[in-house]
Amino acid sequence: MPRKMNKKEKDEFRAKLCSKKESIIRKLTDTITESKEMESNVAQDVVDKAETSYTKEFLLSLSDGDREQLLLIDEALKRLEHGEFGVCQLCQKEIGQKRLEAIPWTPYCIDCQEKAEQERESQ
Repeated sequence: MPRKMNKKEKDEFRAKLCSKKESIIRKLTDTITESKEMESNVAQDVVDKAETSYTKEFLLSLSDGDREQLLLIDEALKRLEHGEFGVCQLCQKEIGQKRLEAIPWTPYCIDCQEKAEQERESQ
């Protein structure tokens, strides 16, 4: 049975999660702004256009991982509200405190995370 978090601990994790979420949103906004600025430079030769297209694609691809992380953060915030935060979503065991401190949005304990990664690699 996972230990019950007190209000202070919950507030600290909520602050960490919200801070990371704001950071990602800021980064995505900057990426979108940068992408739009590239599009607005209309008078370009073919090489510049190809380079700009590649750069734009690269910038937008960076946000895929960020979008996934945003979803994980939102899910962690929901678990925090429902008293399920810190519980592995696969084995239902308590996630280690050090792991939560390092990656508060993690849905899995270290063992289940390793298994999930091994399964992904073997596909």
